[in-house]
Amino acid sequence: MFSGLNKFIKIILPKRLFYRALIIVAAPTIILQIIITVVFYDSIWIKANKNTARSLVAQLKTIEEVYRNDKKNLDFLTDSYKNNFNFEIGINKDQFPNITGERKFSPMDRSLRRELKSSFGNNNYWFSTSKFKNAVEIKIKSDNEVIEFLVPKEMVSTSSVRLFVLWTTLPSIVLIIIALIFLKNQTRPLVKLAKAAEKFGKGDYINDFIPSGAQEIRKASYEFDRMAKRINRHLNQRSEMLSGISHDLRTPLTRLKLQLAMINQKDLSEKMSKDIDEMEKMLNDYLQFAKTQSQEKTSRVELSELFKEIKDNLKNDNLEILQENKIFLNARPLALKRSFENIIHNGLTYGKKVIVKIEKSLNRAVINFEDDGPGIPEDQYKNVFKPFFRLDKSRSLNKSGVGLGLAIVEDVINSHGGSIQLGKSRVKGLKVKISLPF
Repeated sequence: MFSGLNKFIKIILPKRLFYRALIIVAAPTIILQIIITVVFYDSIWIKANKNTARSLVAQLKTIEEVYRNDKKNLDFLTDSYKNNFNFEIGINKDQFPNITGERKFSPMDRSLRRELKSSFGNNNYWFSTSKFKNAVEIKIKSDNEVIEFLVPKEMVSTSSVRLFVLWTTLPSIVLIIIALIFLKNQTRPLVKLAKAAEKFGKGDYINDFIPSGAQEIRKASYEFDRMAKRINRHLNQRSEMLSGISHDLRTPLTRLKLQLAMINQKDLSEKMSKDIDEMEKMLNDYLQFAKTQSQEKTSRVELSELFKEIKDNLKNDNLEILQENKIFLNARPLALKRSFENIIHNGLTYGKKVIVKIEKSLNRAVINFEDDGPGIPEDQYKNVFKPFFRLDKSRSLNKSGVGLGLAIVEDVINSHGGSIQLGKSRVKGLKVKISLPF
């Protein structure tokens, strides 16, 4: 039971820290104001109105009894009440109203009706508290005559509920606005830290991040900044080390190529040249894998223009690109371009045609690569993303490499906050589905 209630509370509660903190601050204030209002309304205002209405009805009863027993002094009676109590009294033989003028849900009308009913009985009174702005009209049936009273509304209602509600709610609104301002200032550093972490997770370099906020938030921001700098320093050192290794290894490989060119045994020379070419290709694959998080800045990229550059570079009519609307992304264009070229190159190598379809969904761009090659077994979909994994069957995406092609692609796509999936294409080949956020 409590588990279900706990889950329900988690569902209805807001997910953001700002709104949760606002509830913590605002809820006690609102509950306190409601309690004060209910206590005042029930214990003070209603009872005071009841006593005031009872006093007024007692005066009306007295006037009615005096008039019934002594009708000669009517002018004196009406003038006295007009001068001393601001009553307007009139006596006529008009027909008594049949339609009630009272309001059903008004506390003032309810108190007045209760007292009039107990003093004059049913169907012997009529009143309206809404006909006049500052007065209450009351009619009393006395024998064959009707006594009309216009009394000040203050004699029925002792205080203004609107004024009370204004003075109780206005301070609460001011306090909540002040809390909003302070909460906004306290949560802003957390939002900045979250955005910086998101950008860093996507491979962007955070150079202008300044820790701010409360001491705990400032310390977390400072430690995040130090961690990001250590990771960046490590990546730079790795790239520099691999660049040096690349330079050192390419020099002897070039010398070996020159020496092989001077060997008279052509068969041996060709075999050794193929081995050297494969070693060079392997070296390039290692370097490409290590540079997937290079210091490339994020920029605004339009996908149709990016694929147009890829198609112009490949100059292959078997590549078909389908896109209806322009889609802009915040991405690292070189890394993204290299990943797309890798997928397209594999499709054209092991198939005859590659179809690229770019679609726009809710806050994401979906890119489908479909070819008519032999495809990949379904049980190997997860394995082909592992570094240095190579298929031994009919289709090996890394036949001439070391098994880093799709590992590099997955690393780049994940660093952009996207996802990559494999499946069967409509032409019985391989389908690569990439989803990237705007």
